[in-house]
Amino acid sequence: MSGLYDRLAMYSRGDYYPMHMPGHKRNKALLSMVNPYEIDITEIPGFDNLYEPQGILFELCNRISSLYKAKKSYPLINGSTGGILAGISAATNRGDTVLVARNCHKSVYHGIALMELTPIYLYPEFSTEASINCGIFPGKIEEMLITHKNIKAVIITSPTYEGIVSDIKTISKIVHSHGAVLIVDEAHGAHFGFDPRFPESAVTLGADIVIQSLHKTLPAFTQTAVIHCNNHKLCRRLEKYLAIYQTSSPSYVMMAGIDKCISLLEDRGRALFDDYYCRLVEFYQAIKQLNNLRIITKEILTYNNIFKLDPSKITVLTKGVLFNGKPLNGHQLGELLLDKYHIIVEMVARDYVLGMTSIADTKEGFDRFANGLIDLDKELTIGSMSDHNDYIETIKLFQPFQAMTPYRAMELETEVVDLQSCQGRISANIITLYPPGIPLIVPGERIDQEFIEYIGSSIKEGLTVTGLIGDNKLIEVIMQE
Repeated sequence: MSGLYDRLAMYSRGDYYPMHMPGHKRNKALLSMVNPYEIDITEIPGFDNLYEPQGILFELCNRISSLYKAKKSYPLINGSTGGILAGISAATNRGDTVLVARNCHKSVYHGIALMELTPIYLYPEFSTEASINCGIFPGKIEEMLITHKNIKAVIITSPTYEGIVSDIKTISKIVHSHGAVLIVDEAHGAHFGFDPRFPESAVTLGADIVIQSLHKTLPAFTQTAVIHCNNHKLCRRLEKYLAIYQTSSPSYVMMAGIDKCISLLEDRGRALFDDYYCRLVEFYQAIKQLNNLRIITKEILTYNNIFKLDPSKITVLTKGVLFNGKPLNGHQLGELLLDKYHIIVEMVARDYVLGMTSIADTKEGFDRFANGLIDLDKELTIGSMSDHNDYIETIKLFQPFQAMTPYRAMELETEVVDLQSCQGRISANIITLYPPGIPLIVPGERIDQEFIEYIGSSIKEGLTVTGLIGDNKLIEVIMQE
């Protein structure tokens, strides 16, 4: 009986092309490593300690901070999730109030619950044209800080999964003028700041704590990330929480992968990004042939006053497009790309698919993706936007009533009920569409009929819903008194 290893080995010998993370894209021509078993060690003499670095790992921290122009930086082997948990814990005290962008990753909500924080939610702009959540307006943050003077920290995601970048420089000035701390989940922006044709990193734009996933957009192993601290008052506290939220047996294989990624950027970063950008330009030029499918550009999102858009994210819209006379959704387009061209995209949503690229993508990979889209486009026709209007409104982030804090909800007794009969109950779990893992409802929020219908239609369309129970038919709620 073959197991996971055998299946992975067989998959690696196939011809499937990854338009998804990790950012190394299994590109052996760019990256190589000895047998991982040969370098899998523990904290033996000469190899330092991740949580009390004084030698070679201390040097790695300094190299990372120098490369990203941060005051202090730390490698992470528990992904951006570990960094987000540590960052929130370092920047707040138990019971504080925080301003949170509602499109933050579920790990942010876990951090809120762990510190017993009271969240006030800030909703990003929504593009009905592209069916995606956009950036956070600085003015909205200032309004909230004026109204809620007890906010201790502001937590936002920039860039978003689809590459929407908020005006971090202006936001950081506003946040600091009100005496709060700015935490930026820049998990999808580890490649920022290395080339002026890509957005600047929040690290150099005034954020206090910035978390980046190396593995998402750079050549590094899954689970590797970095966290940057630009606020000296928080750094020591951050170090303490990093040791709490990460394993006491950090993988030297993963840390070696971080080291190799940083070395690659130090030695060849400028040339690699120059070649990469040229390949992106060629791709965008090639797909101008598309007549039905559309690629998200800043021009398409003009109505939403987008600050910046990361060109590395390729979001292909299906809204208003017909396949065999019927509306085409993202799930179907993803399956067509997989079955016909052996291209695996990062995410399928209702109205689009998302392809993730990096400096490790090859010209052949870009060409295959472009040619696949062009070829499929010939089989499609333009329909009516009304074919998709049945869920344009409900695809927005929900604004449910917060009956209690996430921490309080996670402390109470729960029961499992049928999803179709849970209207009015209080959720005890985080429910997300995954990827990207942005919560639709969090513990402590009241469930309404709109949420129930949206989840039902998402499951019907083949999208992945996490947080439900029993083949997606049951949901955990707070037990009624």
